[in-house]
This record gives sequence, C-alpha cells and structure tokens, in this order.
Amino acid sequence: MPETDPVPASGAAAAGAEATGEPTRLLRAALQEVSTVIVGQDQMVERTMVALIARGHCLLEGVPGIAKTLAVSTLAKVTGGSFARVQFTPDLVPSDIVGTRIYHPSTEQFDVELGPVFANFVLADEINRAPAKVQSSLLEVMAEKQVSLGGTTYPLPDPFVVIATQNPVESEGVYPLPEAQRDRFLMKVVVPHPRAHEEMEILRRMSATPPEAHQILDPVTLRELQQDAERVQVHQLIADYVVRLVMATREPENYGVPELRRVLEVGASPRATLGLVAAARALALIRGRTYVLPEDVRVLARDIMAHRLVLSFDALADGVTTTQIVDRVLAAVPPPRVIWDDPSSGEQSAMAAR
Repeated sequence: MPETDPVPASGAAAAGAEATGEPTRLLRAALQEVSTVIVGQDQMVERTMVALIARGHCLLEGVPGIAKTLAVSTLAKVTGGSFARVQFTPDLVPSDIVGTRIYHPSTEQFDVELGPVFANFVLADEINRAPAKVQSSLLEVMAEKQVSLGGTTYPLPDPFVVIATQNPVESEGVYPLPEAQRDRFLMKVVVPHPRAHEEMEILRRMSATPPEAHQILDPVTLRELQQDAERVQVHQLIADYVVRLVMATREPENYGVPELRRVLEVGASPRATLGLVAAARALALIRGRTYVLPEDVRVLARDIMAHRLVLSFDALADGVTTTQIVDRVLAAVPPPRVIWDDPSSGEQSAMAAR
C-alpha cells in the first residue's frame, strides 16, 4: 500500500486534543497508583495493563530483583482481583497448578481440589524452571480459560490473566518455552535494570517503610473496561497495516525485505495479527482515544511479534535477534498517514504518523 493512503480521524481530535473519558481516567489512576510502589519500569507496568485490558497474557523476561513479581502483585491489588503466585520448580507436577481429585476413605468419594490458577491474576514465577509437561498444563488454562478435572469442566474467574516471568541469564535447570507455548502469550516484555536516578528513588522508598498501593478498580469495572477497549475503532487501513507487518515475516520478499528469508525459519502466527489489534485498542484507550493510530501498532510491535518468530540456524550463528527483525520490518513496511478533519475551517490537514 502506498504511504500516502490516509486514515481519517474524528474532527473532535483535529486540534490534537485527546478524547479522554471515564475509562481513561480510571486506567490512568490505576497506573498512577501502581507507580507509587514501582519505581521506573513504566513500560512494564503499562504493557501488563494493556495485556489485561486486551484479555491476553504477558511474559516478563528479566534478571532477578527488578520488581517483576512486585509489579504483578501490586497491579492485582490496585485492580481488586484475586492473586495467586506459583513458583515453578523442576519437581512441579501439573496437578500442583490446575488441581486434582482427592479420595476420602471416610465418605468413599472423590472431592475436587482446585489449583491456584483459579484466581484473576496468576503469576507463574520463573516459568522456564518447570519441565514441558507442567508448562503445557497451562495451555488449556490460557487458551480456553477453563480446567477439566475428572470429566468436569470448571470455568476460571473473569477477568483472568496469566503473567509469567523468566530469567534469561541462567541455563542450569532451565526448560526453554517451546514455540507453541510462547505463542499463547499476547506479549513478551523485556524488563531492564533501573537507571541511576531510579535506583536512588528505590533506595529512598524501600529502605524505610515501603509504600502500599490502594485499590482503584474491581473485577466488574475491569470487565467493563475490557468491553470499552473492544469498542475502540480500528480503521480498515490500520487493519491492513497490521496484516502487512505480520505477512512481511512470512513472505519477506513480497514486502521489500528479501534478506529476512535467510534468517527466519517461521514467521509470526495469526495470533500476532489479532494481538496487535487487541493490544492497540487497549493502548489507545489508556492514552485517551476512541480510535487506533498507526503509532499504537508500531509501539507494541516488538512486544507482540518478536517472541513469535523462529530464527534459522544462520541467524543464530550470526547473532541476529528477533527484535532486530521486527525493527527491520517496521522500517520497510510504511504506515498509513492520518488525516485530521478540522471542523472550524471545513478543510483537511494531513499529519504523518511516523
């Protein structure tokens, strides 16, 4: 598609004003409350909220001690949902996660003991420390949001989100997530170390009495916010842009990046297409808009597409990363322009969304 194809936007936003409302106010208040406890890591917190509003799951990757677990537990407290933490270890079995049937000799009957996944927020801590059998037990939970035990299906609470963490620097006793399992996560967020001024603020806050966050939302309000995000408008040209980004990882020679054919074994799945649209809607709502801009898609592309790409042996040997490939695709596939309607003058002015 030519770069000159325009995306019309509403006239109310012609002057650059944001169409803020009650949903945006609530989401920003929740994020602000989380920031009273979590220093820095604004991107991690925002992406986790995006995953929650988009009804997706999130994988956080970073070294120990950078507040991944604290951020998830704080977000659960602020949003008012139930919270469960599962520490993944090599001796974990699937029943430790989803539950099991227990026989009681006194009654000569089996009772169902539901596992810790029956919570609004499930933190799978160090998910890559458990073997594949345990990791795969989360597949039905994450995809179908239900658990089957003894021939009976038990629905999970709504809203429901799995937030997993993994340590990228250790290799002993680690079972890397297979491609099918990574694809279940809406996004993977790489969490860096805090910067110097953030480290000083961490020292100031946590060396005395640590601050506590207060509840801002509740599960009912959270479901309403998820519905508000689903009503955010996605123009046809935005949808076309999302499809072109994903297809460029599968057919790179058709989208001006033939050099990617050598480094890509498997491109992004259709879940990347659906995830980009759902996450862009949630991000637009957080940022006070009732419509998605190309920039929303570009901001989220790394988090949603990179972990779904499978590199070839040549790419691994050359040290090519999936984020570099996503950046190359973003540079090669042009976004549509945004057209703002100016009701005061009756004329249109174009602003490139770059």
